[in-house]
Amino acid sequence: MKISTKGRYALRVMIDLAMNNTGEFISLKDISLRQGVSVKYLEQIVSLLNKHNLLQTARGNNGGYKLNRPIKEYKVGDILRAAEGDLAPITCVKEEAECDKKAGCLTYEFWKGLDDVINEYIDSKTLADLIKT
Repeated sequence: MKISTKGRYALRVMIDLAMNNTGEFISLKDISLRQGVSVKYLEQIVSLLNKHNLLQTARGNNGGYKLNRPIKEYKVGDILRAAEGDLAPITCVKEEAECDKKAGCLTYEFWKGLDDVINEYIDSKTLADLIKT
């Protein structure tokens, strides 16, 4: 499993919104300047985050983005999955995966264990944890 720039930047956007939270909406231009990421690329990322109900958005002059709940309620895993999709190390460990060899596969339990550890770890960390470290 490799986290793409989309996943890494999604986490950075969420941290930026948390650290610069004044209760007002924050423009993508401001986030772009602080993070050194183009507005165009950030538009793709916030679209994914918004689609997963991780952000509150507003249009217009004072528009932008802000978090819609306290930072301790945002799991890193939810943010990464919003940007990346499923984080399974291999396809067969996904819940919806159909594999006729699963029952006799000598490596399935290994991959399933790795998937469990990854998800357990990323779901155990919140934006609040990242900000205070």
